[in-house]
Amino acid sequence: MSNHDQHESSHKSVKRKEMSRRQFLSYTLGGAGAFMGAGMILPMVRFAVDPLLVKKTESVFVKVVAESEIGNEPKEFKFQINQVDGWYESEPQIAAWIARGQDGKIYALSPICKHLGCTVNWNTQGDNHYFCPCHGAEYTVDGKQLKVAPKPLDEYQVKLQDGNVYLGPIIPNTRV
Repeated sequence: MSNHDQHESSHKSVKRKEMSRRQFLSYTLGGAGAFMGAGMILPMVRFAVDPLLVKKTESVFVKVVAESEIGNEPKEFKFQINQVDGWYESEPQIAAWIARGQDGKIYALSPICKHLGCTVNWNTQGDNHYFCPCHGAEYTVDGKQLKVAPKPLDEYQVKLQDGNVYLGPIIPNTRV
């Protein structure tokens, strides 16, 4: 290759790539459509994610009964809690079996059977046990499973204040 050919090949003009009207229109409409679509989608995403962004508050204890009403035999007490599930707020009535242990401390057990979630009753068979009518699960006075159920009854956190019993969130049973 001669010197003259090299010089010409190095000084060739660069071809500019021009956008056609059709490409310009396509890019403009596509961008505007994407912008409008994002404008519709973002509020929906925010609506769906918003409950996850709300900071969790400390667990609330609910006044259930006077401390003087608690005996050694478990007794069922019903109470209401304020429950917020996403945007739905309700006040369901729930129950707890409350008694004094052999150590004199007050404890409260959840009435929900750990086998299939039925409600247990105290001493319906005359044997001083919690009994689940669904599948015959039995628990001791402290909530320890005797038959059928895989785990002991759950326990409520208990707080005593001003002569009253307050119940908090449910925790795994600490008595057995």
